[in-house]
Amino acid sequence: MKNKRLILILAIVVTILLIPLIAMQFTDEVNWNLLDFVVAGALLLGAGLMYEFVIRKINTSTYRIAAFIVLLVVFLLVWAELAVGIFGTALAGQ
Repeated sequence: MKNKRLILILAIVVTILLIPLIAMQFTDEVNWNLLDFVVAGALLLGAGLMYEFVIRKINTSTYRIAAFIVLLVVFLLVWAELAVGIFGTALAGQ
């Protein structure tokens, strides 16, 4: 079961990354380069693997839900910083 979840995480990451790749074929509004795909893939895969780690280490469903919410918030904040620079760090993509 554990390996099936890892394969599922990889499949979800690839599926999400296919969305901008396909969109780039039809419009000029989406303009990603290789670095964008690598960073997005690393961010998605990192979040997925961290949640897998949480599932394996935490047995109580309440703590799992809390950890999921924390991971989701951190993921969204990093994503927003990389996308538009809400905090104004050097990592902001503008």
